Amino acid sequence: MNPQSGVLEKQQAGSGGAPGLRSRAPVFVLGCGRSGTKLLYHSLLSAGGFAVYHAESNAFNLLGSRFGDLGHRRNREKLLQLWLRSKLFERSGLVRDEIESLILNECRNTGDFLRILMEAIARKQGVERWAEATPLHTLYLPEIKRLVPNALVVHIIRDGRDVALSLQKVGWIRPFPWDRTRSLVTCGLFWRWIVSKGRKYGRNMGTDYLEVRYEDLVTEPRETLRTISQFIDQELDHERIQSVALGSVHDPNSSFKGDREKELSPVGRWRGLLSQVQQVQLESAIGDLLTDLGCKLASSPQQIRPSFGVRMMRFLYPMFWDVKLWLKSKTPLARIADLRRMGVVEPDKSRT
Repeated sequence: MNPQSGVLEKQQAGSGGAPGLRSRAPVFVLGCGRSGTKLLYHSLLSAGGFAVYHAESNAFNLLGSRFGDLGHRRNREKLLQLWLRSKLFERSGLVRDEIESLILNECRNTGDFLRILMEAIARKQGVERWAEATPLHTLYLPEIKRLVPNALVVHIIRDGRDVALSLQKVGWIRPFPWDRTRSLVTCGLFWRWIVSKGRKYGRNMGTDYLEVRYEDLVTEPRETLRTISQFIDQELDHERIQSVALGSVHDPNSSFKGDREKELSPVGRWRGLLSQVQQVQLESAIGDLLTDLGCKLASSPQQIRPSFGVRMMRFLYPMFWDVKLWLKSKTPLARIADLRRMGVVEPDKSRT
């Protein structure tokens, strides 16, 4: 599988707002969870020139709509009060005085918040550029591009069979009660849903969007990094990255810790772990996107005709996730859960 390079000339990035040189534009490393976003993000940080922030900002998926219109100072004060208590702030390496007045006086939307935060970290570290890698931001690409016009997006895509196995292992994607025996298929459908959205949004971004394959990054790192280097207009030297080796470059973020599983390559791990029945069922659910991405199916066309149950799953789950995304984006439905993910401890209401 080869990276989709597109037109990669050195040019001004973005089409709105105040454009900046491509070599200084922010880089968003996005993709479905368990697809290598951290590996690629930490590779950028290890290459030098980027602000080092060992956290997912969660700016758009958690903070974006939780505090109302950030054009109102009161809402910015609420955001700041909670964010300063979170692990996301702790990991920034900043102190309150370095960020508070900037957010209160300059922030008007989620894009402003993320830019102010990352530029403050970059200034403190003496670098001129920043990158961001929150996987769920893939779902917010239109908003990101609207609010951060010069953003460059690298969408890393991994074989959905390996992603489904990993998602099932960590237990992030919960099937409906009646689909518990098909949790692997549910995980595969989540991969299909989020990757398809990312590719759809990316097509509207022209030369500010690049797709790379996880498998290429692992098996052909120099060539893949060279393609990304040209896209972001910054050198990504493989030897330097391996020498510095921040985060996942040094300590792979694998969900497989068993002795037998560790011996399997992260590329095509599914071949050694899935039974033939599981392969057929999974490929019947996500085979169309696998084929579109150039992945070879293990099952014959006759085998992967989806059953009625799988057809219903392909219909219901994307609709369910779309509705859930809308509710999270437009209502305070998931506010408490989101604050916990930020590392903010909710007050004990029994004492108030």
